[in-house]
Formats: sequence, C-alpha cells, structure tokens
Amino acid sequence: MTWISSLHSLSHRELLVIESVFKSNPKACLVIVSTSLDSPKGNAVLKPFLNMGFNLITVSPDFDSIFKHTYAETWFNRLKTGNINPGEVSLGQNLSNLLRLVLLYKYGGVYIDTDVIVLKSFNNLSNVIGAQSMNIETKTWSRLNNAVLVFDKHHPLLYKFIQEFALTFDGNKWGHNGPYLVSRVVGRVTNRPGFNFTVLPPPAFYPVDWSRIRSLFRGPNNRIQSDWLRRKLEQIRRQSYAVHLWNRQSKDVRVEEGSIVHHIISDCCIFCNISTSSL
Repeated sequence: MTWISSLHSLSHRELLVIESVFKSNPKACLVIVSTSLDSPKGNAVLKPFLNMGFNLITVSPDFDSIFKHTYAETWFNRLKTGNINPGEVSLGQNLSNLLRLVLLYKYGGVYIDTDVIVLKSFNNLSNVIGAQSMNIETKTWSRLNNAVLVFDKHHPLLYKFIQEFALTFDGNKWGHNGPYLVSRVVGRVTNRPGFNFTVLPPPAFYPVDWSRIRSLFRGPNNRIQSDWLRRKLEQIRRQSYAVHLWNRQSKDVRVEEGSIVHHIISDCCIFCNISTSSL
C-alpha cells in the first residue's frame, strides 16, 4: 500500500481499509510506503493497530534506492533533471503507479489501493490482475485495473509494466500510466510464453464499475431496491475478494443506512467505532 498524500488527507475510509486487511488476513504484514505516515504523528494514528498486535510497518520511500537497476531509475533521473514533463495529472498519483510496480517486482506480494476494502484472504491468489470491465459479447476483458495486484518477485509482467511506464509516460492523460498501461501491456503479452498470470473477472475486485459506485452507498427506498441490494450484497460476499470504492467518484458520497457499503463496513471492521456518516 502507498500513501503519497499528507497525513491530514488520511480519512476514516483509509483507516477502514486497513481494518479490512487485518480482519480478512490477521497474520498479514502490511507495509505502507508513505513519508507522512512514517512519522511520529503518523505512528500515533496507526497505534491502535499496533496495540492489537497487527504487523503494520510504515516506510518513507527512497525513490532513488527503490528504482535503482530498473527502467524506473532512468525515468526518475530524467524527471529530476527536468527532461520529463510531469504533466497536469498529479505527480503523486503517477509516482504511486510506478512505485507499486517496482516494489512488487523487487519484493513480490500484494498491492492494494487505499480505497479497496478487503473481504477475503488473498492466500490462494498468485500472479493475478483484475478486470475492471468485460465485453459481454466476446466474454473477454475490455479494461484492466492496477488497484489490486498480486505477483511473485521478479515476475516478467511487472518488468514489462515498468518498462512501459518509462518509455510511454504521459503526465497529461489520466489513467495512461495506470489502468490503461496495464491493459496495453497485458493485451500485448497474452498467450506469449513465459508470462504466467491470470486475469480475474470484475467481481473479484471491481464488482461495481466507477460509473455506478454510488449505488452501493444508497439505502433501500422501496421493496424493489431492497431486493436488488440483498441480491447484490450476496453476490459480492460470494464472488468478491475485495471492493474498490472508487474514491475519485465516491469520496463525497454519504453511506446510507442499509446500503451495501454499510453492510460491508459491518463485516470488515475491527474497531467498529467509525460512524458511517464520516466515510
């Protein structure tokens, strides 16, 4: 997990995500790469998890060291010397896109965004990436996403992701260096020898697309809605390892009583002392 933003920007939602990680994987080692959280104030915010005995570590990123001996090193050096235009998209967002790839390539493991609520253990997952959307007619993926990645150390697909980032970086196009990047690369290497990975269908991590995420925050207003919410919640509990809340679209949406997110919070919380109205 990475947190490039300030400590002030950390909300109850991100803390709930951390709770969900340990609720589903109590023996997990969660590393948060973050300068703001790797501080006395950051440690104070996360202390309740440490007091519970959870294995939580915060580390300030040393980009020069992390990127060394990868395609990211050359890209980062060019950025620092002003030879790359960072563009209009948040540089922090693009650094996070690259950082997750390099960390997974060098160390292996699981990466999740800070707006992904974990529902189940990932122990049986290996070398997987999730589809965000599918083509209904061909039943093949149409868009992948990089909010959840599970890969072994030095996996060749991660190498290709890093290479693609360094060679095709565009700081003016949202998603170009993230979801669109992984989609481009996977589209090229699928069925090529040496790339052993699995693309999981949307329900695994993205049971609701960003354009419809608000529906998970709404409570039932009538019997029809109540039936739909019940069926959708059952489907998510049965098929999903995690739920991406798409903070970009939902950060200002209130969690209504009886909504799917309200039920998920009850399932995944550890301290359960956060008011849903503050999420």
